[in-house]
This record gives sequence, C-alpha cells and structure tokens, in this order.
Amino acid sequence: MAAAKGKVKAIAYLRTSSAANVGADKDSDKRQRAAITAYARANGFEVVDEFYDAAVSGRDPVAQRPGFAAMLERITGNGVRTVLIESPDRFARDLAIQLAGHDFLKSLDVTLIPTTAPDFFLEDTPTAVLVRQVLGAIAEFEKASTVAKLKAARERKRATGVKVEGRKSHAERTPDLVALARRLHRKDRKGSRRSLRDIAAELAAQGHVSNAGTALSPSVVRSLVSR
Repeated sequence: MAAAKGKVKAIAYLRTSSAANVGADKDSDKRQRAAITAYARANGFEVVDEFYDAAVSGRDPVAQRPGFAAMLERITGNGVRTVLIESPDRFARDLAIQLAGHDFLKSLDVTLIPTTAPDFFLEDTPTAVLVRQVLGAIAEFEKASTVAKLKAARERKRATGVKVEGRKSHAERTPDLVALARRLHRKDRKGSRRSLRDIAAELAAQGHVSNAGTALSPSVVRSLVSR
C-alpha cells in the first residue's frame, strides 16, 4: 500500500491492555484507529501499515511486545520513519517506559507522534529530564557493576593460582605475521633497516593487511617488531 503523492508515510501502532477489551465487539482498537486516521488526514500523513499489541500491558517494555517487534521489522524493511499512536499512554503507561521506548525509536531515526499531544516527546519537561537522567544513571551503574563483578571474579581466579588471560599479544594472535615483520626489520649487510612503511608495504604484498584491506599503519608495524 503506497502513500499518496506528497504525503509522508506513517505506521499506526495500537495497544490494548486488557483481553476483556479485545474483540470485534469492543471499541478500543476502533477508537485508536479513528484518532490516528483523523490526525493523519489533517496533517499530511498516509498510514501504510498498522500493528496492534492486543492484551499487552502498558507497563511491559516495548521491546518485549510482539506487535512492536513486528513493527520494527516493517520499519527496517520499508524505510518508514514515522509512527502514530493515539496517546502517550497507548504507547506505555509508565513515564520511564515511555521515554525509554521513545529514545530507542529516536536512535533509529524514527519519529513517534501521539495524536492527542503531538509535541509530547519533543518537550523536555523537568520530569522527563529527571527520568532520562535516572535511566542514564542506572545504565551507568549496571555497567560499572558488571565491570566490578568481572574484575572480582578474575582476582578470585588468580588467587587460586589459575592463570587469567588478558588481551593476547600480536605474537600470540599472529605469530607468522610477527616473525615475518621482524625478519624484514633486521639490519641488512650495510647495517641499515627498512622503514616501517616499507615493511608495511611488503607485508601487504604478502597478504597481511588491516581489517579495512589496507596496508598496516607504521604504529602497528612498530608494535609487531618491538615485542
């Protein structure tokens, strides 16, 4: 279903919390659909698809919702970058989940518009700023906590006499490359050495290149020959 000429493509997202409000004889999805359709017509949008999370709590993280997940796949496949919802609470009940979900979509360059409050996610109210700061602080805490736990586990392992491996050196990861680089770096009969760039060029000629497919940088060659 293509968007009308001159209109912006959009996807409608609907959600109903209670299974008791889901069904042909219920009006939750009909009300949401009508609000989205009216807003789209009045503001130059063409709804090209719809996704519905029926009987899904507004407190459930958006990433755990089947309808939302299907919508993300559709967005990835067709390039639509606008999602219309009836209201912020149809997206999520909790402010933290609303903002986290919105920020996730924003990271994908997707605009989320509630028809009852189009600027809701654009306004940085004191409460919204506070919630984002708290969410960021929690994420940093979890990261630091994980790092600390891993460090403690390594130290406990070392205390038992077991070797704990860190990052492997070039000699351990690519012994053939190191050996070749060192041979090329040796002084010739006149006591001179090749430059690091010359060594990199020779290594490239023999198939030893960077992940980008280019010759190794002088600094990388230096690390190969200095160990």
